[in-house]
Amino acid sequence: MQVTRVRIAAEVGLSLALAAVLHLIAVWQLPQGGSYSLAMTPLFVLAILRGARIGLTAGALYGLVDFLIKPYPPLHPAQWILDYPLAYALVGLAGLFSSRWLRLSSESHPVTALWSAIIPGIALGALGRYVSHVLSGLVFFSSYAVEAGQAPLIYSLGYNAFVLVSAAACAVVASAVLPQLYRLLRPSGDRA
Repeated sequence: MQVTRVRIAAEVGLSLALAAVLHLIAVWQLPQGGSYSLAMTPLFVLAILRGARIGLTAGALYGLVDFLIKPYPPLHPAQWILDYPLAYALVGLAGLFSSRWLRLSSESHPVTALWSAIIPGIALGALGRYVSHVLSGLVFFSSYAVEAGQAPLIYSLGYNAFVLVSAAACAVVASAVLPQLYRLLRPSGDRA
């Protein structure tokens, strides 16, 4: 299927807007930044539909949008990069499973596509974002760990676990949405 640049730009724009809205209706906001929400879902879906390059780009752009919507004042430029554009860009790593998902979907193997493309893709994207936040927490927020009487790495791993919990919820939604989008977006010659 030939996809135009205009269509890709529109899909990226819609994904960013939907992610921003989902971020605003977060279930719970953490005190030093971060929230439990479905904001990553449109980024995961876009990455799996269009590949890692588009997923990484859209994720980095969303990181900027996220900072503009609910900024947490950065302590250092490197911390800002780790917590915003880089963290969300890494969500786009889910796109590394795009070709596998498209192949399995075209062969009508939805369960196989779920377990060998959607779930691993989302796990990889979530893990990338998680690592970025953990590094930021380890380097720039270790004073909170000291106050809590914990080792900085343990504190950062625990505090940033919200990413993994949110990703699990996003995986459930993406698993329901992606097959429907495939049916809508596949070439007309492939329609049953």
